[in-house]
Amino acid sequence: MMHPLPLLRRREIEAGVIAPLVAVFAAEVGADRAREIAAGVIKELARQGGCAAAAVLGGNGLRELKRAVERWTDDDALELVVRRDDAEAFEFDVVRCRYAEMYRRLGLADLGPVLSCNRDAAMIEGFNPAIAFTRTQTLMEGATHCDFRYRSGSQTQD
Repeated sequence: MMHPLPLLRRREIEAGVIAPLVAVFAAEVGADRAREIAAGVIKELARQGGCAAAAVLGGNGLRELKRAVERWTDDDALELVVRRDDAEAFEFDVVRCRYAEMYRRLGLADLGPVLSCNRDAAMIEGFNPAIAFTRTQTLMEGATHCDFRYRSGSQTQD
């Protein structure tokens, strides 16, 4: 059986196509509008990806979400520190992000949040809108870590 392309590699290939398109669109409609359009398309693709992930994983609860997150870490793309993992919550910090490193290496640090980070909230909307997602900071934007917090149902964050 053929293994799917690791997500980190897929994002690098996508960036090589999307970044020049955004640059051309920026020249036509302005940088802010071009980024806004790209962000909308990326978010919609992430929502669709969330739906597809739930279907492939055979469910859309926290247990299946943890399995989806495992794919994000393929090829050591992310280094995680799990803070909470139980029936009500899955919380982790990303302390190393090779996605951010890759965008910086490609000279696309400014597009990294649009091409990767902005996918996260939209993905969970497609995966299961009843799972609450919060993140207050990202490595991509200069923080010391990304703080991913998922809560099932009506659970609120302490």
